[in-house]
Amino acid sequence: MPITTLILFFTALLAKTSYAFADIPSGNTPTLLPDSKTHRRAVLRAPLRPPPSVAHLTTLRAGSSALPPPPPPPATRRLVRFYFPCLALWISGPLLSLVDTSFVGLCAAEGGESATQLAALGPATTFIDGSLYLFAFLNVATTNLYASALAESRNGRGGGGHGDGGVGDGDRPGEGVVRTAARTSLYCGIGLMALLLAVARPLIALYIGPEAASTPDLLDQAHAYVQIRALSMPTSLLGGVLQAALLGAQDSVTPLVSILYSTIINVAGDYLLVNRYRMGLRGAAIATLAAQWCGTLAMVGPARRKLLSTGNSLGLLPRGLARGRRPEGDIGARTFLKFAAPVLTLILGKISAFGFMTNAAAGLPGQPATLAAHQIALSLFFFASPFLEVISQLAQSFLPAYDVLPKDKRGKPLGDPAEWRNSSNALVARLERYGLFLGALLASVVASVVAYAPGIVTKDPGVQAAVRPLAGTLAAGAFLTAPVAVSEGTLIARKELSYLASVYFVSTALLPPILRRIRSGGGAVRQVWICFALFQLFRSGCFLGRIWVTRNNEKEEEVGR
Repeated sequence: MPITTLILFFTALLAKTSYAFADIPSGNTPTLLPDSKTHRRAVLRAPLRPPPSVAHLTTLRAGSSALPPPPPPPATRRLVRFYFPCLALWISGPLLSLVDTSFVGLCAAEGGESATQLAALGPATTFIDGSLYLFAFLNVATTNLYASALAESRNGRGGGGHGDGGVGDGDRPGEGVVRTAARTSLYCGIGLMALLLAVARPLIALYIGPEAASTPDLLDQAHAYVQIRALSMPTSLLGGVLQAALLGAQDSVTPLVSILYSTIINVAGDYLLVNRYRMGLRGAAIATLAAQWCGTLAMVGPARRKLLSTGNSLGLLPRGLARGRRPEGDIGARTFLKFAAPVLTLILGKISAFGFMTNAAAGLPGQPATLAAHQIALSLFFFASPFLEVISQLAQSFLPAYDVLPKDKRGKPLGDPAEWRNSSNALVARLERYGLFLGALLASVVASVVAYAPGIVTKDPGVQAAVRPLAGTLAAGAFLTAPVAVSEGTLIARKELSYLASVYFVSTALLPPILRRIRSGGGAVRQVWICFALFQLFRSGCFLGRIWVTRNNEKEEEVGR
């Protein structure tokens, strides 16, 4: 039902009449003129004028201080074509884990050993997914820097020199970003793989706690799964940055094809290794490992053709071993790593918020129904959030085209950038409207499930009674995620990472004391979700306030001029 509703929503948007933008014909483009007698007479009577000299044109171009018009805003159809493949990419990671869980779960009904494997699969997949999530700053940096490099090239700043775009002689715009991202992700993946192979067991034991670790074979099974999946860390991080670069190039279809390959291989591998050959959790891990390897390999060729010039390599191998030309102009790894601290603060803020909420819910009276109700609400929120996070990706991919202004050869802006800023702000406002509408739709869906149909997610009457009071606060938290996601993507696109990190740091520091007080006072689980809704309200207010203040300051500057 939610998917059908979303399709209807975007179909209605597509039916809306779009704006028409006329291109200025170039000197080599024939201009269509009306064919009439009056027109022919006017043409014959008009005096012939000699074409302007090259020197005159050069003088005009060199002396002109006027900005060219900004790019036309992306049509709704173009945004939709980007949105749905990108949404599939967001849910692909959990989908691979869900496939493993399903096949292992089918075997779990046939014996106690398989049931132990199923119990071990939960923390093992969470541990692997969390390890990859900590390196999400590589993807954020790649999308941001590559989209900015494209914008610089289109706006006349990337033609020569080796700026942030890493454009060398004969390179496509952004090649330096792609090479540095690929190399950095591969090295980080190798380091992460080595760390997991060396110390995964004590880390898993610490993660699941002493009681679960003492369960026979549970720790051993989880450790075996993590060790096998650890071998995919280099290719997983490499595939992530290639996917991010393609998204920065506003191509969400090529990564989707790669994900389709990996999903097919994962399903086939789980069927053979888990169902047919009874390899259990190890079979599921091998199937997912093969799927991630093949998915990344399937993306390397198309990404190289789309992002690099012919003959150029991704720069993964040393110069002596690399095939093809590896041009100069790569940006430094420091440019990527400067994203690490701010984005890691964002990531840890999000992860810790849900961890603090679960810890508080576990200490409230009425267990186990209270914790079960909290888990249902959390799962529904995780179902809704990818639909909104993709709009954040839209902002990161499309806004740099308006925020990177054309400059002359001396690096000075050409004329008044007011029109470009207005176009950027108009796109932000448009994405905010889409986000609010979609957030309201998703909030109504998850709240309706909790309030009127909790039997969809649980058959326990006690849990159903405990989860119903969470409908309103869950809806508020889901709805407020929309302005958070869009404004967060806007600020990332505009490289206001320090401000984002400071807001996450403050909000994450304020959350635990409030939740601890709720837990010690024996409050209701609804209070935990009220706290989360206020947490989202605080962040959305800070992010939207920053955008609004910046916009007002720009207007005051225009008035002052």
